[in-house]
Amino acid sequence: MTKRITHLRDLSANNRPKYDPNACGTGIVHLGVGSFHKAHQAYYTDKVLEKSGGDWRIIGVSLRSNNAQNELRPQKGLYTLLMKGQSGTTSRVIGSIYDVLSVSKNSEPAIHAMVSKNIKIVSLTVTEKAYGLDLTNFRCNTNHPDIAFDLKNFHSPRGVLGILTKALEFCKYRGLSPFSILCCDNLPNNGKLLRSAVLDFSQYIDKKLCRWIEDKVSFPSTMVDRITPSPTQKTYQEATKIIHLKDHAAVETEDFSQWIIEDNFPLGRPNWDSVGAIFTNDVGPFEKMKLRMLNGTHSMLAYTGFHSGHKYVRDVMNDKVLYSLVERHILTAAQTLKPIKGIDYLNYGKSLISRFLNPEIAHETFQIAMDGTEKMQQRIFYPLKDAISLNLDTRPFAFATAAWLRHVSKSYHDCPPYELRDPLAHKLNAFPKDRTVYSIISYLSRIGLLTDGLEDAEIFWGQVSSILNNMMSKPMKQVVEEELV
Repeated sequence: MTKRITHLRDLSANNRPKYDPNACGTGIVHLGVGSFHKAHQAYYTDKVLEKSGGDWRIIGVSLRSNNAQNELRPQKGLYTLLMKGQSGTTSRVIGSIYDVLSVSKNSEPAIHAMVSKNIKIVSLTVTEKAYGLDLTNFRCNTNHPDIAFDLKNFHSPRGVLGILTKALEFCKYRGLSPFSILCCDNLPNNGKLLRSAVLDFSQYIDKKLCRWIEDKVSFPSTMVDRITPSPTQKTYQEATKIIHLKDHAAVETEDFSQWIIEDNFPLGRPNWDSVGAIFTNDVGPFEKMKLRMLNGTHSMLAYTGFHSGHKYVRDVMNDKVLYSLVERHILTAAQTLKPIKGIDYLNYGKSLISRFLNPEIAHETFQIAMDGTEKMQQRIFYPLKDAISLNLDTRPFAFATAAWLRHVSKSYHDCPPYELRDPLAHKLNAFPKDRTVYSIISYLSRIGLLTDGLEDAEIFWGQVSSILNNMMSKPMKQVVEEELV
């Protein structure tokens, strides 16, 4: 019977990290220890520790379940990262995670960890919906369940903004230097957005605290990129074959990774730039490039691919007709972007195609299709506005919008029944049956998704209505074929 990894000494010399994790202290608390964090931030930090050491190991915090703690704590934070490319799989046992706390019932251990004198950075990958953000007004959403709870129960917060603010309150009134807050979620201007939300939340609690946070706390923005599907039994089996031990925390990811970081860390930071991260004064252009070219295309191919019967992104890309549709969207999205020094959008687009084609990455279209109401503005509607102002072809964005609305409809005329996974699922039930231009615009306005200035885009909405009506009466595959004739 294969033994589970429980200690560094269980690993063979070949599989062991090329440094002693126990010789490195902690310097980071991370909220949201999921697969992406393990494949990205923990990976970069592990490489730094291998290269130059330092007290930068990570205390992970799981906010909602005990899963991450149950997976990692018995293994002393060790896990196998499988990096899959078209030329094969490489692996690395990661040693950068010191421990994982589960705080679903009591946030005090997380707050205590965050205010430890050695902690210089608190980073986050909790997904957009966990923050409770008002994206339009750059504030916190007081109707969000966690925000509403924490405003009434600030002595024992359970939500992200409440926990961060409680820890910062402790720093202020104990005379401690505050940690930097590093958002690593796919949000536009994520550092600025999180800063505004924390300030908004804190002013309800203590206006002096709010002013102190505004003056003392840094919120660097980031852009992160690494396609990381959820692990499967196959993931764990493959890890076992490599390390000859059971690994309940193994993760698989692509061999590509990118991390763009605003360099604003008053208490210091790991030398992530020495292992491939890029530090800059302005993350915005890189973020916009990814949101529009990668994420926007991802959303379009997810809705279109799922309703064409393709389970994985790689399957979509092996469909010649859908491949052409993906290529069209990438090229159009690139035209909406301003130049970035040192970046060739054509080459970046080619790299995206190659990544989507990766046969080793089982990235489900249905998973990508989740939470569309949180994604459509940044990925589709914002570039659409720029496309209109630049007099570009809007049809690729119309096709993406129609494909999303067809998914929202939950029509089963060309697929088995499915559950609509979206935080606004209850509002999406009012999907218009007539699908006219007027009804679509009214519908998007009603659920708060119509970006300012798009109401009068008559040609675009005419395209959406026409394409959507086709999608609701014909199989998606046929609609795609007709689109590219």
